[in-house]
Amino acid sequence: MTSYIIRRLLLMLPTLLGILTITFFITQFVPGGPLDQIKSLLRGHSGVLGEAGGGGTVRAGEKPEELDPKHMEQLKKVYHLDRPMFERYLRTLIWYSPPDNGRSFAANFFSRDHWEGFLVFKFGDSFYRNQSVIELIVEKLPVSASLGITSFFMTYMVCIVLGIGKAVRHGSRFDTLTSLIVLIGYSVPGFVLAIFLIVLFGPGDGAVAHLIPLSGLTSSGTPGYEDWSFWKKFTDYLHHLAAPLLCYVLGGFATLTLLTKNALLEEMEKQYVLAARARGLSERTVLFKHVLKNSLIPLVTGFPIGFLAMFFTGSLLLEQIFSLDGLGLLSYQAVIQRDYPIVLGSLFIFSLMALIGQLLTDITYVIIDRRISFEESQG
Repeated sequence: MTSYIIRRLLLMLPTLLGILTITFFITQFVPGGPLDQIKSLLRGHSGVLGEAGGGGTVRAGEKPEELDPKHMEQLKKVYHLDRPMFERYLRTLIWYSPPDNGRSFAANFFSRDHWEGFLVFKFGDSFYRNQSVIELIVEKLPVSASLGITSFFMTYMVCIVLGIGKAVRHGSRFDTLTSLIVLIGYSVPGFVLAIFLIVLFGPGDGAVAHLIPLSGLTSSGTPGYEDWSFWKKFTDYLHHLAAPLLCYVLGGFATLTLLTKNALLEEMEKQYVLAARARGLSERTVLFKHVLKNSLIPLVTGFPIGFLAMFFTGSLLLEQIFSLDGLGLLSYQAVIQRDYPIVLGSLFIFSLMALIGQLLTDITYVIIDRRISFEESQG
């Protein structure tokens, strides 16, 4: 397994380089870059750039303003567009800037402060927000992590218990009814359910009952919030979390529930289960001591990548509907604004997490099921 892990780790580098290279060159040729947006703002094209933060308009009889060439050159330096494309590409990956500080070459070369680029985990600063990419991701992470962690554990707990119940009562009325419910939930898009909940139970005047808060995951802007007790703050957090969480998890119940049920039914038909029953073991002992351990292998092996992904859960539509400032909205705004450091930085982090999660999933397969061997399969 050691050689397999080393090979997989070595393959991560060209994979990440390929993702970054393709994305970098796409962003360079997509129209509507930072300079184009500033030109449009000066010409009053606020309708085109409204989503990107533009707000200028031209009154009747006024001549649209043009950007001074000197200012254009200054802006190119600000956005690093004054350098050749190949140099910008290398600076995105890795770049060494030798300083003139009187220290030896070795001392400067092996100092991380003189390097930049994603391969040394330096993602630069946002073009418009005056913050580094890491700071922005960390700032938006609590919203996404709150939804991701809660939905992840809730989905696993509910689906495993429900899948076991459906397998034990296979073909019964309970099995049919729960299958109908989870499939209906799977067929309803999360954003459609979110709109339905906002219309009926949101803060609007036409709502049947005002059960869903206006925005955010807490009432931190409410006067006196800092003086609330821990229990009151916790219940307020659950109140804000309930509706977005329902829309996040509803569609994920069907796949995991049916996977659990089918895995249990498949294990129940194997010979070792018949032998255990023939020895006089009770159905409960056979289910929980023999069948459940083997049937949950497909679910447990998907745990690592799901665990890593839950911290970066993001959904643009749900965050827009419930006014949540998370990673989904940040990524969307970065694409609209052509904020290339955020686009490339978030893509690099998400891709790296996905590759690490996939590697951990493969390792988990071997740990749980000793019959799997990477060396034998390759031999």
